[in-house]
Amino acid sequence: MNNLEAKHYLLDKTEAVEYFPFGPDVSVFKVKHKMFATLSLGNGTEKGTDGKMAGHYCINLKCDRDEAASLRDIFSAVIPGYHMNKAQWNTVILDGSIPQGEIERMIDNSYMLVVSKMTKADQASLLIHS
Repeated sequence: MNNLEAKHYLLDKTEAVEYFPFGPDVSVFKVKHKMFATLSLGNGTEKGTDGKMAGHYCINLKCDRDEAASLRDIFSAVIPGYHMNKAQWNTVILDGSIPQGEIERMIDNSYMLVVSKMTKADQASLLIHS
């Protein structure tokens, strides 16, 4: 999955919108004003990433704590969330090593985790549209 495919998939989520609160280089994706993903180009100077992110787009995704750790064990392109709560967020490096379906599943899970914490009324309005 490349950055454009990821962006389209993220924006296809019900009521998903893109913001740029950190400048033009970092896309932040929200549903009902709650962030469920970021997308940016890694420059290789990030601490603790051993240059893995250099030249690759990266997605930060919310994740269940146990699943977050498991995904890091399974995929070398999944690391603790860069600039995020490392227990609840993963950074997925879009280097071609993870199957597209798996990345889509991670995006779906991130979106649903955020939606599950919303009020019942907000959840209901999203379910009507999906």
